[in-house]
Amino acid sequence: MEYQTERIQTCQTKEKVTDQFYLNQDLNVPDAKPDVARVILASGKAVLEDVRFADHYVKLTGKLKVQVLYAAGEGEYPAASLEGRIPFEEMVYLEEADGSLVVTPVSTEVTAAVINSRKLEIKGAVEISVGTETICENKIVTDISDEEIPLYKKYKDMDVLNVHAAKKDVLRIREEASLQGTRENIDTLLWTDITLRKFDTRIAEDQITVQGELLLFCLYGTENGKTDWTEQTLPFEGTLACGGAESSMYHQIWPELTEVSAEPQMDEDGQMRLIAVDGAVEVRYVVYKETRLRLLEDLYALEQTCIPEKKEMRLHSLLMQNHSKCKVAEQLSLPEIKDAILQICHSSARIQVDSVEKAREGLQIEGLLHVNFLYLKADDQTPYDTWQGMVPFSYLLEGGDAEEGMEYDLTWMTEQLSVSLLGSDEIEVRAVLAFQCFFWRPAVLSNIEEITFQKISQEEQEKRPGITGYIVRNGDSLWDLAKRYQTTQESICKVNGLEDGEIKTGDKILIFKENMSIL
Repeated sequence: MEYQTERIQTCQTKEKVTDQFYLNQDLNVPDAKPDVARVILASGKAVLEDVRFADHYVKLTGKLKVQVLYAAGEGEYPAASLEGRIPFEEMVYLEEADGSLVVTPVSTEVTAAVINSRKLEIKGAVEISVGTETICENKIVTDISDEEIPLYKKYKDMDVLNVHAAKKDVLRIREEASLQGTRENIDTLLWTDITLRKFDTRIAEDQITVQGELLLFCLYGTENGKTDWTEQTLPFEGTLACGGAESSMYHQIWPELTEVSAEPQMDEDGQMRLIAVDGAVEVRYVVYKETRLRLLEDLYALEQTCIPEKKEMRLHSLLMQNHSKCKVAEQLSLPEIKDAILQICHSSARIQVDSVEKAREGLQIEGLLHVNFLYLKADDQTPYDTWQGMVPFSYLLEGGDAEEGMEYDLTWMTEQLSVSLLGSDEIEVRAVLAFQCFFWRPAVLSNIEEITFQKISQEEQEKRPGITGYIVRNGDSLWDLAKRYQTTQESICKVNGLEDGEIKTGDKILIFKENMSIL
């Protein structure tokens, strides 16, 4: 007995667990920094340093990197900043951890309160997603042959996703921004905010090509003792090695900007007008090849009874891949800061997805866009302040008809954001939210793993009718009738003159038992 097989790899992900924990720690102002009069803005980022699994728990170890912009009581500039790191160790319960752990920071919220002029109280809320990912290899039987026993076989064609590569990689970014026009030279950087605003990928031969954008905002002190700022978009591109990749393949990708820094540098004229940006984007990706699988679905023999041993397997079939953009526009009245805003310096946003429901045409997404902006006001002592708020959004991401059992993986990113003044107490928020979704459906099959044969006794052979008159019922097929009455599809067609090989409900046909000594 000879078995022909094809190996199909699937990516199996277990349901993710979302864990939220809180941190609270005092942060002392370094001696070189001026006193704190009032906190203007605080931000933070959770950085994982070690992930371990033991006894149904995932141990997360890392640091919360905190950055605080504050109004200085006294000093060279009206604003100053300080940084700190708060260590954390969190235990997350996970029932099983088969395969690789996938741990992703979801959101981080940081607040800072003044204890005294030299000490701040930092509070952080960190939300992290923990799950597992396993690459499973499935050996699918596509054909069976036997030199001694003639076999009659039924095949089924299926298009399935076959994992070509599943990897983690790091894309290094080194870009440079220069001050434009009449902006004054940089003396010191007071506050920087660098975010990933676009990350487009394509599969090419042996690689994944990347085109993206960083949004750089820098608030800095000038050589004349004043403050100024610059905001620029820095395009970048790069490649991720993926041996054997082809442009016809599909992929899922999860980027995260993990390391980023900005340093002032001199230009060709010796003026401090350049900002060097170094960053690292950690990328996890899965690349698929769509494979046409010819599955051996069933078989039988005339001389012996075939007993196939089958095992149910779950593969994946691609439905579609959709990269879609949702536009958000909202006008907000802000009476609490009426007449206070002179100019908006910088805005940022975070997407909070509250619910994703399968709809007839795809996915119905409901969520909030958390918006905050730094603005300049008419106060020489504390010229900067911030506003924070939320804008709800609702979006239908097209994914075709929602089939039963349809599965998906959804990622999102704020691609564009602008906050504009409409009056003394009114603003307009415009944003473009990028959603990337990979839709697939389960392809469940019964894989024939082994065949055993049993000899048909002479007595049993004689009990079977030689000729059967049959009226075709709904759901009957030539294959089913041939197998049931121990004959062949060709024989039924020949006896009944079925030139097209088709039968329909109500047809009256004759079925002759196949007898090797007579036919």
